[in-house]
Amino acid sequence: MDGETSWVSHYSDNRGREATGVESFSELNDEIDKEHLVSIDVVLPDDLLERILAYLPVASIFRVGSVCKRWNELVNARKFLWNFSNDLSQKPWYFMFTSSDDPGGYAYDPILRKWYSFELPCIKAPNWIIASSCGLVCFMDNSSRSQLYVCNPITKEWKRLEDPPGLKFSDYSALAISVDRASRGYTIAVAKSKQVPNDFRQWDLSIHIYDSESKSWVTSITEVLTGWRGGDESIICDGVFYCLIYSTGVVGGSENRHGLIMYDLSTRSSRVSLMQTYIPVPCSLTCGRLMNLKDKPVMVGGLGKQDRPDIIKGIGIWVLETKEWREVSRMPQKYFQGFGEFDDVFASSGTDDLIYIQSYGAPALLVFYMNRKQWKWSQKCPVTKRFPLQLFTGFSFEPRLEVSP
Repeated sequence: MDGETSWVSHYSDNRGREATGVESFSELNDEIDKEHLVSIDVVLPDDLLERILAYLPVASIFRVGSVCKRWNELVNARKFLWNFSNDLSQKPWYFMFTSSDDPGGYAYDPILRKWYSFELPCIKAPNWIIASSCGLVCFMDNSSRSQLYVCNPITKEWKRLEDPPGLKFSDYSALAISVDRASRGYTIAVAKSKQVPNDFRQWDLSIHIYDSESKSWVTSITEVLTGWRGGDESIICDGVFYCLIYSTGVVGGSENRHGLIMYDLSTRSSRVSLMQTYIPVPCSLTCGRLMNLKDKPVMVGGLGKQDRPDIIKGIGIWVLETKEWREVSRMPQKYFQGFGEFDDVFASSGTDDLIYIQSYGAPALLVFYMNRKQWKWSQKCPVTKRFPLQLFTGFSFEPRLEVSP
């Protein structure tokens, strides 16, 4: 401020009038000898320039790299990429498919509250099974039960993996991925579920594990479930694989529509019983969505009516602590009205401390902040076309620059 004040005073004395406002500063700038102007880029050392550039949003980093050779080297250095991606101010994005046929869509940045037109590599249809962890996203074709890809949606780097054994012969498949933040290696788990011939109550459930270091699949466990089948909801959380299972009929004298089973990936034992790890859902749910928030299993579920469990009356959020569900929040009625009250299922995905929820029938996106226990609408998604039977869905992912498949 002192420098600015002295400049103003000097300018006022010489020109005989007070130098205030935008016009006076503009005139002063015009009179400065251009030979004495120094670029701030020349003065700043690399470490300070890195800190300044790190405040930019992810979408601007790619533009920064084209400014000059020095900036390009800075933003592509391993140190910068690691520090930038691990900045606590970064928040997970949400990608929304805006067509039932086209895999294109928009990505939402919750920090800037802005939507970007976005293209995903590899994926060919919105109905593919999707899982994400620490900047990597895994895609698997839901119709053919094949074509498994891992990619970084920000850098567009991708790799196709060998299909798990027997995947295309399953009726249902669940997909999960976990990235080690230190080594940047990743583990993928696929749970296959296939009905036993001539017995609608029994289903084969097998869990297959892929390790990025060995680049190979291992079938860890196979078990026949009675009265239950696998689905497409699963996560890896703190080294444990969690999979949502679905009732095929009356179990234990009551209609339990959903349950949760666990498998410890560190042991990869084939002698454990998956049903012995069974955890009932916290209440009657129309649907359940699993997600990993800071290494804690979280479920977002549609609350079913007591007399009609298939009719939704609200949406709740629970976190699993040991083997007990603790309720975190329920969607306020003012948000629930007109959002999902006519649909018993919905899309939901979350990472870090953010949970995204949207109705399949509209592009409106609701965000729940776990730390603040706050509900908030996102900015309106710029969907240009709407069709009568158009379905909307999506997934969350961390915008990271340093990880690659």
